[in-house]
Amino acid sequence: MEKVPYIIRGGVEGRERLRILARVMRPTSLALLHRSGVRPGMACIDIGSGGGDLAFDLAQLVGPDGWVVGTDIDDTKVEIARAEAKALGLTNVEFRIVDVQQDQPRQEFDLAHARFILTHLPHPERALAHMFNALRPGGIVVIEDIDFSGYFSYPDCPAVARYAQLYTQAAKRRGGDANIGPRLPELLAAAGFKEIQINIVQPTGTDGEVKLISPLTMEFIADTVVAEKLATQAEVDSLVKELYEFARTPNTVGCMPRVFEAWGRRP
Repeated sequence: MEKVPYIIRGGVEGRERLRILARVMRPTSLALLHRSGVRPGMACIDIGSGGGDLAFDLAQLVGPDGWVVGTDIDDTKVEIARAEAKALGLTNVEFRIVDVQQDQPRQEFDLAHARFILTHLPHPERALAHMFNALRPGGIVVIEDIDFSGYFSYPDCPAVARYAQLYTQAAKRRGGDANIGPRLPELLAAAGFKEIQINIVQPTGTDGEVKLISPLTMEFIADTVVAEKLATQAEVDSLVKELYEFARTPNTVGCMPRVFEAWGRRP
């Protein structure tokens, strides 16, 4: 089986990074879900659900008459998500180990969501075909994905620019596309979706967790960057240190990659 060439370290540590990322993304992701048509009673699938943060929100949105399935290829994160769902008392959400590139889901969902997953896949069109087939007629697809070409900092920080370059190169080496965002409408149309809409958001701030995303992610792609000989371990260590220093400097502006939101319907 072809494995997803995920460039970011997973497991328990990866879960904690995703927890921070989910908190940063929560306001815009919830707004997107409301805009795209999520409602009580829906059956939803969250592809690449990680530690389950967005699936938990979906479970609240669809209510006790709805149903949410979160899928991921990282068995550690799936087990953590199951435990957290139980601790939260959520009985309308479950988590499965599924590879969206390989596994063909049944046509049983009203909404399919994926955040920051297609960017990692050598064949995103295959994943979208599976998402299309997972939806009942009239079902909604909701995609959030990145465009690293929109990365910026203020004042200009060479470490931030170098991090964005290394991330983009590492993704490309493993068959992904760190700038997939603008392609989303075309990919959705090719998969057969209609009524496609698009929006752009970019979490940005002068303090708080949004500024930690860059150094955290640089830490978590370090193994891939060094393995692919894109940088030495010494450069990576220095870069991580500089990124944390920038993030902790008052009044500097840090951001996440530009995020493209795209949604549509299965006819």
